[in-house]
Amino acid sequence: MRTAVLSAVAAVALGLAPAAWSAPPRDGVRDEVRRDLDDARREIRTELAEARAELETGNLDVGDAVQFGRDRRRGRDADATLPKAEITPRGDFLIDGRAVAIDDGQRHQLLAYRGLVIDIARAGIDIGEVTALAAVDAVDRGTFGLVFSALTGSLERRIERTVRQSVEPGALRICARMPALHAAQQQLASGLPAFRPYARMEAHDAETCRDEVRSQLATR
Repeated sequence: MRTAVLSAVAAVALGLAPAAWSAPPRDGVRDEVRRDLDDARREIRTELAEARAELETGNLDVGDAVQFGRDRRRGRDADATLPKAEITPRGDFLIDGRAVAIDDGQRHQLLAYRGLVIDIARAGIDIGEVTALAAVDAVDRGTFGLVFSALTGSLERRIERTVRQSVEPGALRICARMPALHAAQQQLASGLPAFRPYARMEAHDAETCRDEVRSQLATR
């Protein structure tokens, strides 16, 4: 997210007229910058709306599980040996594209687990949208000093501060949902043997999640 936002800022800065580098932005330049930022807002909202829709209509990749720290690395190793597994919007369980025989109770468990994962993914998208828009707003409020800020690095620091303030509360709320997701995964693994190899969450994932969030967003 940070790279994408800063790339957008750089694109805006490079698109300024040459005179803008040696003089305060004129009205026309300010208007152009703000139009570019409005376009960025629309693009953010459009792309993330598409991502939300895809969550609802697409198959859930079970191998792309929520994992942290060492567990994430172990998960990648396991993904290299396990066939791809998915849960469809109808609650079918697919392994290598072939449906596993399930009963109504197992379908109900699959749909419940899929719903929890999608809710968490949607919360992550919401955080991304709030963060990206907040960063664009930070640039917009600083349009008058955009070039100077970009050259001195103060713009980057302001965006990083905005992102940190926007991300941390929502990310910690996601961490708080890890125990419920772990319980649902264990319940599904118990009721559907074919799912067991993909149930890799650990009871300590919520704590690890919180540690990672705080570590990655710590003030440098």
